Amino acid sequence: MKTVSLTAYPRVASRRAAVKQLRARGRIPAIVYGRGVAPEKLEIQGKEMEDLVHHSVSETLLVDLAVTDSPRPKRLALVKEIQHHPMSRGILHVDLQEISENQKVTVWAPVEAVGEAEGVKNGGGILEHVLFRLKVRGLPRDLPELIEVDVTHLGVGQSIHLGDVQPPPGVEILGEKGASVLSVAAPLTEEQEAALSAEAAGSVTDVEMIKEKKEEGEEAPAAGKGPAEAAAKPGEKAVAGAKPAPEKPGEKKKEKSK
Repeated sequence: MKTVSLTAYPRVASRRAAVKQLRARGRIPAIVYGRGVAPEKLEIQGKEMEDLVHHSVSETLLVDLAVTDSPRPKRLALVKEIQHHPMSRGILHVDLQEISENQKVTVWAPVEAVGEAEGVKNGGGILEHVLFRLKVRGLPRDLPELIEVDVTHLGVGQSIHLGDVQPPPGVEILGEKGASVLSVAAPLTEEQEAALSAEAAGSVTDVEMIKEKKEEGEEAPAAGKGPAEAAAKPGEKAVAGAKPAPEKPGEKKKEKSK
């Protein structure tokens, strides 16, 4: 993996308000850490970082990090994680891992299919990209920026597994060797397409019916009716807010005596 230059500056801002002002000035908060060294807060020019990411095939970058006003101004580091804003996708924070040139590291490398699969070209199949990234391990400068996989020989129903992918010299691909990376699926029959269409239409109908029921709701009692009216017997007219007439003295006793 080739290195790219990146300049950083010591960062004092750590509270939310201070970091917000930092971003308003066009800078991105960052942190660099490594084995045997204490984590160090940094800030990076936003445009410089965005340009590096824009011109790279992935966000895993090997950088020659230059930290101004630092006892160790030159370092080799990996961009381990970039946090993005969920809406604008702007860069919010960058994690850097300081490494050594003779220290093996593990990163994720993107996978790209090369060529047109035989099963797609002549069999009407569909190329399925199962794994988009592979975990690889090696020395920093041996790590691939991209792993290209030739799929021209792939027929319908065939797959390329993790164990079939050839890594660059000095690099190990980690993971279950039997896992599918790329495959060619058989084309859908007319019956399958019709079944899928019917299933999708049924789902839409169910959603609409549920929505209609929620909009209609249960029939509410008429305005002004109280508990006395709700309990009125058929054929009787209850008076809103009416209370039962009090018993006259001696009525209960007379009934008992009968």
